[in-house]
Amino acid sequence: MDEASEGVDLDALAPWFAAHVEGAGTGELRAGLIAGGRSNLTYVIGDGANDWVLRRPPLGHVVATAHDMGREYRVMAALADTDVPVPRVYAACEDPDVIGAPFYVMERVEGRVLRELEEIAALDADEARRCSHALVDVLADLHAVDYRTVALTDFGKPDGFLARNVARWGKQWTANKTRDVPQIDELARRLDAALPESGPATIVHGDYRLDNTMLAPDDAGKIVAVLDWEMSTLGDPLTDLALLLVYWGAGGSEISLSSTRGVSQVPGFIGIDEVVERYATRSGRSIDHLDFYVVFALYKLAVILEGINARFLMGKTLGEGFDEMGLAVVALADAALERAAQSPDPLLRG
Repeated sequence: MDEASEGVDLDALAPWFAAHVEGAGTGELRAGLIAGGRSNLTYVIGDGANDWVLRRPPLGHVVATAHDMGREYRVMAALADTDVPVPRVYAACEDPDVIGAPFYVMERVEGRVLRELEEIAALDADEARRCSHALVDVLADLHAVDYRTVALTDFGKPDGFLARNVARWGKQWTANKTRDVPQIDELARRLDAALPESGPATIVHGDYRLDNTMLAPDDAGKIVAVLDWEMSTLGDPLTDLALLLVYWGAGGSEISLSSTRGVSQVPGFIGIDEVVERYATRSGRSIDHLDFYVVFALYKLAVILEGINARFLMGKTLGEGFDEMGLAVVALADAALERAAQSPDPLLRG
């Protein structure tokens, strides 16, 4: 089996596809691994007449809640009739005996995912500005969805969300760390001490950034799909905003978290302060404790990357770029402490 189809047993998948996926069953299935993901694996599945997209967890052992295919499938199905653009989902399979792990199938949306800074820099100033606005507006639109009306009341536990997540990512660090990083322990202590009170809970994407969205083929100012919902839940929406800001360039360090990091430096894209102002205006939410959320975002990303680094060291990753994960973990922790040191909150300063 070559890398393009590793993780997908096409002989086992074919009868399941024919029975569960609309339009399937007429031709031999082929699979191709889509580049860009460092966590869940995404494939194009085609039969010569139609193409679909299949998502499954990574090949190595992982914490189950971080790669829950049922959650991704459910939230996209729930958002289908809202202002949030999501791909149509067709079917989900919880039985690991089919291809070795749970998975789901969705439509293949036509559009552009800007994965490299060179692609982003190719946008003209007007396209870059409209792309910036669309990213912020779609995030605010997501946070405006009443999760009760789309049958997601039990999708998460918003009460105590921040405290529970600080503790959760601390446990995740302990479970996945490949060495001691004292900065991580210090961040965990400060975040626990400086917890702010959350505003009204919303659906949270959990990893919202430019390269987790798809733009219309001929319009950089229109998002046609929000992708990669593996971290979605109910909780504090400012965690989404802070993570977007980190990818936008906040945090005081040029860390290679994704190839699109630092888009605020690209001509035409709005600055970090403008992102915050536009989100606050459109959502009506207070951003008084934004420093906490940015520090937490950097900390959480450090823990996530350490999990990826652990899988890389075990030989359980597909693709390139994993050899830099270990260094990025330390750089993220240092950036988080630098941001914390500038906060007006003495508890966050330590």
